[in-house]
Amino acid sequence: MSAPVRVWLNRTYAENVFFIEQLRAAPRPVRIHATHVDGDSPVLAAADHATLEPGDLTPDAYVAYALDYCARHSIDVFLPRLNQLAISLHRQEFEAIGTALVCPPATAIAAFDSKADGYAAIAAAGLPTPPWWQVRTADELLAAVDLIEAAGLTACLKPASGAGGEGFRVLTREPFGLHRLAGWDSRVQVDQVTAALEAADEPADLLVMPYLEGPEISVDCLGDRDGTLLAAVGRSKHRRRRSFTTAPRYLEPTRRLVESVGMSFLSNVQFRHLAGEPVVIDVNTRPSGGLHQLRLCGLNLPWNAVQLALGERPDTAATGDPAGIDYTLVSGIQPVLPRQTPFARGLAPVELVH
Repeated sequence: MSAPVRVWLNRTYAENVFFIEQLRAAPRPVRIHATHVDGDSPVLAAADHATLEPGDLTPDAYVAYALDYCARHSIDVFLPRLNQLAISLHRQEFEAIGTALVCPPATAIAAFDSKADGYAAIAAAGLPTPPWWQVRTADELLAAVDLIEAAGLTACLKPASGAGGEGFRVLTREPFGLHRLAGWDSRVQVDQVTAALEAADEPADLLVMPYLEGPEISVDCLGDRDGTLLAAVGRSKHRRRRSFTTAPRYLEPTRRLVESVGMSFLSNVQFRHLAGEPVVIDVNTRPSGGLHQLRLCGLNLPWNAVQLALGERPDTAATGDPAGIDYTLVSGIQPVLPRQTPFARGLAPVELVH
């Protein structure tokens, strides 16, 4: 039996326990290393080798920590989420110690580090985005909201930089009422936001755009080392029912975008619809939390990305027609680690046995 491939996931999202499951389903043994500042992270519980990591490092100091971790543990493949850009800038240093990085080149990561820069990169690739305004003041926000509402649409806002849905809000003129305390409500009153902007000590950096109804199409991608798109499948959610799509109206713009910026390894492109036509609303230079759902198509893109990093050519052919599959999600359970004391430099790693 060949030696296990040592794969490290640094501080990442809880959903990536499913990413780990897919790596374990590979035809070659894989040993998973995971680090996090949260001792209760499900990713640590799912790993073979779990370590608490420092939580107060600058990006440059974190690169030094990561290089040391890879050298000490003979990591073959490193999938960075935290400080991805800084780590990618030091790719040659990781390769010099025998560690391959599974992340896009720094130029591609930097293009989408800010959502405003990302929309500029999307437009440069000739792809449609929703109309958007970068706002820093109350007057700029009100002007953008007025334009959106004049078109008969509802405005929403999000931070110019951020991951996932962090900071997303739908803007409303409706006064606050008790009915807003029921259920999950992401709405915030326009005058509350303008008051906060006027009272802020530091300048804000927000994007305002029309709120676009679902379904959202999330396209998971695998790019070759040169950014050539090797595999892409879209996922759509209709309440509890999920489905896949390989429609050209989503995959062809995705291919153009991925290849225009050289987006190697794993990424994700998200679409919604404006006047019935797809528009790109977000691009992630990392694997999505729902990437594991593609196993229903016979795809294991996490392992395929590791193969690319090792210099191998993966088989990315889907099984059958993904567009004919409907599914739902069922969660499982994992034991957590024993309670951890606050991180102290030099703390011995916690070894997990599966």
